[in-house]
Amino acid sequence: MYFLLELIEESFSNSLIRLNFIFTNEIVVTECIRNFEGFSLLRESFGPFEEGKKYKLKLFSAIPFIEQEILKVALTDKCDNIDVQRYAIEERDDSILIKRSNKFFLNKIREFKRFLQNEVIKNKKPIIDLDRYNSYTSNIIDSRLIKLLKLSMAELSLEDEGRLTNSEKILYKSLYKLINIWRNFF
Repeated sequence: MYFLLELIEESFSNSLIRLNFIFTNEIVVTECIRNFEGFSLLRESFGPFEEGKKYKLKLFSAIPFIEQEILKVALTDKCDNIDVQRYAIEERDDSILIKRSNKFFLNKIREFKRFLQNEVIKNKKPIIDLDRYNSYTSNIIDSRLIKLLKLSMAELSLEDEGRLTNSEKILYKSLYKLINIWRNFF
């Protein structure tokens, strides 16, 4: 039985890592905050970027430019402590899972934390903002997890399945299987 749990854990971790990889290949809208000539690497061009203009890039490509303060995430795609607070309050106040338009909602929160961390390190934002971000993220995770645990005791309806993020679908399948094994055992 212990071996089975190790396999489930490893498979689950690998699935979450693959989902995060897929998310980092999603397009993010950025805005240039300072001019940059650009460069080419392995037949791929990055830039030039002109101050004030918006650019669509894959997240993994945009990250170095954001961290070097050449680009910033556009307001339409941002996810800061204020956004995470709003999500946490929405989750707390609703008894069912909230359907998010972005199925990578949790991955976005996870990955965008690095931008806030970078701003705190550079003394552009107070550390309390990062503390709040972490606290609100924990609240979101805990709220959604409790709702997901309740759902995992039965088969999902199509409506309930539509409310799950991609990572929650993987968790649900694992929980549902484990709960059924446990129930059937007793």
